[in-house]
Amino acid sequence: MLPSFLLLDLETTGSDPVRDRITEIAALRIDDGQVRARWQSLVDPGCPIPPFIQRLTGISDAMVADAPRFADVLGELLPLLDGAVLVAHNVRFDHAFLKNALAREGVERRMRTLCTVRLSRRLEPRASGHGLDALIRRHALPTTQRHRAMGDVLVLQAWLQRMAEVHGPQALRAHAQALLQGAASVPPQLQTDVDAIPDGPGVYLFHGDGALPLYIGKSVHLRRRVLSHFQADHSDPREMRISQQLRHIEVRPTAGAFGALLLEARLVKQLQPLYNRRLRRENRLCSWQLQADARQRPLLSLVRDEALQADAWPRLYGIYRSRRQAVQRLRELAEQHGLCQRVLGLESGRGNCFARQLGRCRGACCGMEGLEEHAQRVRQALHQERLLAWPYDGPVGLREVAADGLRSEVHVFDQWRHLGSARDDEELRQLLDRAHPSAALAFDLDTYRLLLDCLARQRAGGPQLLPLARPARLPAPVAGVD
Repeated sequence: MLPSFLLLDLETTGSDPVRDRITEIAALRIDDGQVRARWQSLVDPGCPIPPFIQRLTGISDAMVADAPRFADVLGELLPLLDGAVLVAHNVRFDHAFLKNALAREGVERRMRTLCTVRLSRRLEPRASGHGLDALIRRHALPTTQRHRAMGDVLVLQAWLQRMAEVHGPQALRAHAQALLQGAASVPPQLQTDVDAIPDGPGVYLFHGDGALPLYIGKSVHLRRRVLSHFQADHSDPREMRISQQLRHIEVRPTAGAFGALLLEARLVKQLQPLYNRRLRRENRLCSWQLQADARQRPLLSLVRDEALQADAWPRLYGIYRSRRQAVQRLRELAEQHGLCQRVLGLESGRGNCFARQLGRCRGACCGMEGLEEHAQRVRQALHQERLLAWPYDGPVGLREVAADGLRSEVHVFDQWRHLGSARDDEELRQLLDRAHPSAALAFDLDTYRLLLDCLARQRAGGPQLLPLARPARLPAPVAGVD
């Protein structure tokens, strides 16, 4: 098949290449079509083998109790790897475990890999299964020790011999070489051709067997970003789990980076993928509302998302994902500025607050500081947290044009809410028809922050502001400037 390759199989304590450990190794070194070395060894993993794994492999804790540690077999394993392509069924699994085990011993070894699952898909594209059990059934391959390292290696050897008989040695070698020259790190069960993924901006969705996606991400270079997931999974258990469950990839191109950010935020909240932690839907956002009367107690009250309407924003400070987060931030500000936590509503009781007893409150709780003066200091402390009122009479658009000039989108916003993105005049008209002032539009914290950042960093090459209504407040002219 190849001039020099090493058929390898590992048994392990689990599927996590970082946390779990190797329990058995088997290898056949084949040079110029001849077996030059055959080697196998049990390995003491240094940890208990889970009962399920013991039942699956037949390898028990007692069997590995006196086995060598991985470090002790390196002298026999490393020479077998020299100059050979590492060949295994789902090679990503074995390569990840081997790479992490070597790294723990301070050994770095770059290895070319070939996956026999992917090779089977190329040779028999119409076959219904490509797992080892499917190959055994389809080709009546002999096996006596399934799920033992050398038993599975010998199955692979028999399968390669059968493929050479059926397709011819030349065709087998050509397919193997083609896989080596391609994206060898792509998961073997992936049904999507990664070479067909565009390398421009957009959003990608990783799908498994279920209806909902496993993961949603965005990038200005889609193909490059997708491939980076498969390069990271050797050391990242989360990436390894995603790649093991991945079946196909959906991509949604956008005109630019801002559109990709908006689409990612919307899809994550809408579809709730398993492995996304950021951008999840906020159940109940909240904000601090400052009372108009400085004598009112508490001076600040926490209002929930249903009260976060545009007309109330001038009196609102901060947007928080939970009451706990809001209280923690207010306590930090109170301590930094010497504010009275009792007046603010963070502490109950009468008389001197606890901070006053420690000399950290100026005395609004006991008449040593006027309530108007204290309220003014509260406003100053909260200034950076103040929510910005929508500066336009109605919706505005941000036009984004692709680098090649062949695609453009207008992202429409009103009251900091993203109404949608239009690719042509008709879509834009429909969005504006739906943008009635009384429409109940869901407020999204991530969209608010993305839009704030985009407007604050208006620059050449980025989205261009497209007023769809007259601005309610224009910047005041600077004195002395024509």
